[in-house]
Amino acid sequence: MPKPNLLDRFSDQITILGSLVALMWAVEILDAVIFHGTLDNFGIRPRRLGGLGGILFSPFLHGDFAHLMANTVPFVTLGWLVMLRRIQDFWEVTIVTLMISGLGVWLLGASNSVHIGASGLIFGYFGFLLLRGYFERKLDSIALAIGVFAFYGGLLWGVVPWQQGISWEGHFFGLVGGGVAAWLLAKD
Repeated sequence: MPKPNLLDRFSDQITILGSLVALMWAVEILDAVIFHGTLDNFGIRPRRLGGLGGILFSPFLHGDFAHLMANTVPFVTLGWLVMLRRIQDFWEVTIVTLMISGLGVWLLGASNSVHIGASGLIFGYFGFLLLRGYFERKLDSIALAIGVFAFYGGLLWGVVPWQQGISWEGHFFGLVGGGVAAWLLAKD
């Protein structure tokens, strides 16, 4: 099967990222207008069996519009950089990160807490882009890792457990998930 041209690939990338972001915004609007913030209860609830479903739902749930806005730009930017080489990379990194970040939070997150937001995925994309250069040892991957670190390196402060109300566990395990995905995809 012939490779799609650059314009087709870009169109597919925009469709995927645009659809996911539109879903996040639609959920937040519904949560604010109809459910008055109660959908956030479907986030990850550590060590509660009912909280396991939050692994899939939490990236689409946000505390408020400011939280969602803060996640939208890095989600789109880093997500697009992940899918530059192959769109399939984006899906594989997303799944690996979602599982590792979600299970890490579920196993080790603070008791009586609910973890929500797309930042676990954002940190996963960040970790993937940084470590892909290390595992692949290709000039383009290394250059991209340096650029991503220069622009988004401050994200690493998000894995330090010092801010109240911030899921540093989600950030940390997202970063780990992205690193694992980089290692797995480098073997392809």
